[in-house]
Amino acid sequence: MQIISQQGDTLDLMCYRFYGHTQNVETVLEANFKIAFLPPILPIGTLVIMPDLVPASPSGSTIQLWD
Repeated sequence: MQIISQQGDTLDLMCYRFYGHTQNVETVLEANFKIAFLPPILPIGTLVIMPDLVPASPSGSTIQLWD
């Protein structure tokens, strides 16, 4: 999906608004490598591709607090 930056937007703010967290800012930056050459506060109207994120699979075993 593509979204357009608004006044005062940073990449992490756009990630938070779109995904609900900022854990994947690096993934979004990899999909939009040209944004690295822009100032931290993006110009209004900057097109940003928000890639589909695959949920992380749990690693290890699950710990049960109560059996």
